[in-house]
Amino acid sequence: MAETVALIDYGAGNLHSVENALKAVGADVLVTADAGAVASASRIVLPGVGSYAACMKGLSAIPDMTETLAERVLSKGTPFLGICVGMQLMATRGLEHGAHQGLGWVGGDVAPLQASADVKVPHMGWNRVEPVGEPSLVEPGEAYFLHSYALRYAGEGQVSVCAATDHGGPVVAAVQTGTALGVQFHPEKSQRYGLDLLSRFLEWRP
Repeated sequence: MAETVALIDYGAGNLHSVENALKAVGADVLVTADAGAVASASRIVLPGVGSYAACMKGLSAIPDMTETLAERVLSKGTPFLGICVGMQLMATRGLEHGAHQGLGWVGGDVAPLQASADVKVPHMGWNRVEPVGEPSLVEPGEAYFLHSYALRYAGEGQVSVCAATDHGGPVVAAVQTGTALGVQFHPEKSQRYGLDLLSRFLEWRP
């Protein structure tokens, strides 16, 4: 049976590519900016491309959306997937051109990656993803990244970090808290690795 996945349209996501990738693995996708539709969906996906502040502003501007997300995901246990900036919004704050409050589901700040002679920013292209801590939906493999900011890495002791990559040092590649999973990479651009992750997300029964 196809899963009903609410793909949130808040003016800050690569909706077409994410929608196509979800459909490719059998999802019944509803692209929506309506909190009521999100409240009745069996799964929720929050994409995100652009600045932290603009994305959070766009999400907060949708009536009842942040409240609905908190109720459905944190209280009701609805499976949730945040992609790129959608993952970053799960954090306490984003430090892009000032400090901006996020959803606060995951403790930590989203801070700029540090460039050097050997480290290019933005971090763009394929990179290795390695799980850390408790088992999650994220498996070892190569994924496609495109970002200049990342959740500050706190090591294996931070239970919410479930995968890391390396870009001039450890960088958070995925976080999980309860039924909310966030990935810094783009599953919709990660070919078979990304499609396999989305397929596992659809089958997830946390």
